[in-house]
Amino acid sequence: MPSDVNVDMVIDARDVTLALGDGEARVEILRGVDLAVGPGERLAILGPSGSGKSSLMAVLSGLESATGGQIRIAGLDIVGLSEDGLAEARRGRIGIVLQAFHLVPTMTALENVAIPLELAGHADPFGTARRELEAVGLGARTTHYPTQLSGGEQQRVALARALAVRPALLFADEPTGNLDAATGETIVELLFRRLDETGATLVLITHDQELAQLCSRIIRMKDGRIVSDTLADPVAEALA
Repeated sequence: MPSDVNVDMVIDARDVTLALGDGEARVEILRGVDLAVGPGERLAILGPSGSGKSSLMAVLSGLESATGGQIRIAGLDIVGLSEDGLAEARRGRIGIVLQAFHLVPTMTALENVAIPLELAGHADPFGTARRELEAVGLGARTTHYPTQLSGGEQQRVALARALAVRPALLFADEPTGNLDAATGETIVELLFRRLDETGATLVLITHDQELAQLCSRIIRMKDGRIVSDTLADPVAEALA
């Protein structure tokens, strides 16, 4: 372990790069990103399409392998791990909520939350899944399939699934992107309430300035680099 690694950080990333292609076709997506995030932080990564924010989330969450640099997530070095190794590293450490929900259509809401717990060897996967669904207001919808649920309800299931394992870190990538304004506001309120209840650190990927202001810290990205790292408006933070 490098001597300057901060083991207290939930995220400790140094000089992270991501490139696709070779030679003249090579495209630099992330260009030397440094990022440290402490336990319990609420961090928004803000930027327009193509700025690299979703790519940064992908490498930090182990969905994509970085081309270079150092990345430690919840105390584990994930650089150089195989696809199976990255999947194992995510288990119990990282929860992910995406814009498109990504529920298994042939499984009920209860099964969508319980099966990942069962695969992780949880002692009571279905009991825990039921409690998680009740915590997001879906106690009466456990036997419904995704096609029988509204968009907001599907995102509630996705949130329950992501937090059921009590991860140290939750990534939320445009979590309201497929929802109308009123439903999106409800999901955001629920997201922050559940974070308070579970203690997970949040990394929120968004292009929405108002949504970003609900976090205590905002990073802005452009052309694969972090161009600013500031505390959010304390008034907005207090209202979050």
